[in-house]
Amino acid sequence: MVTADYYTALIIKIMIYSLFALSLQLLVGCTGLVSLGHSAFFGISAYAVTLLSPEYASGNMLWVIPAAIVCAMAYAVITGALALRTKGIYFIMVTLTFAQMAYYVFHDTKLGGGSDGIYLYVRPELRIGDWVILNIDNSYTFYLFTLACLLFTWGFLAMLMRSRFGAALTGIHVNEQRMRAAGFSTFGYKLTAYVIAAAFGGLAGLLYAVKDGYVNPELLAWEQSGLVLLMVILGGMGRLWGAVIGAIGLILLQEVFQSEAIFGSFAIHWHLTFGLAIIALVAFMPKGLIGLPEQLRARRNRSTSSATAK
Repeated sequence: MVTADYYTALIIKIMIYSLFALSLQLLVGCTGLVSLGHSAFFGISAYAVTLLSPEYASGNMLWVIPAAIVCAMAYAVITGALALRTKGIYFIMVTLTFAQMAYYVFHDTKLGGGSDGIYLYVRPELRIGDWVILNIDNSYTFYLFTLACLLFTWGFLAMLMRSRFGAALTGIHVNEQRMRAAGFSTFGYKLTAYVIAAAFGGLAGLLYAVKDGYVNPELLAWEQSGLVLLMVILGGMGRLWGAVIGAIGLILLQEVFQSEAIFGSFAIHWHLTFGLAIIALVAFMPKGLIGLPEQLRARRNRSTSSATAK
């Protein structure tokens, strides 16, 4: 039973981070906007769903979840309107700065319990009046609910990238100057993508808060942004599957290197082995995990060509 609970919790964690990585993939892989401030939306929504829920009763999903996502989107509108006037390394630094501002608001004030964080004692439920439609207090029900959120995010982003809007984002990624010359308002497209990414990043954040029943300022720290960016890079940029595969790979690597059953007492130094593994993966798989089959086929073709030439 304990083992089953562990694996259920692990799969839920993977799904939440897959959703989080998908939201960033829209910016990095699809639009060409490398952000180091995506954790702000993750953390703001996590805090919002906790603060808006009654302390010892279930909040109503009908308004608690949309309100938490709107908080993340509102911060994206404000910060995106400023950050998107910069490019390249300057955009990275500005998004990082805005995320750190949000971090210190929650860390240094009593708004969210300061550095100690706050607890969400009761998970929200979907109800109309006194009629409870969905209760996610059970771990299996919450598993299905998280899976539904992930599939919805995947489907929405897949349709978005196949639309005219998605084609415009791809064009901006390839050559923004040419898109402007063609008459596209690239700033509007980028800001819209930024806000949509924040919405799904916020969805991941509130699911994380509901899963653990606890939030703290570390959810907004730059390390969280770096982690999800690493998932996108490791999985492969440009394709939605890359974000999901990267999240799965990274979370499983963390679990393996932290396992005392595998590494014994050396598991306490898991950051070292984990870092070396990431360096090796990025060095030997420049197109990410999703590009591995193509890389292996190319190597096989080269070997076949060499053998034929001899």
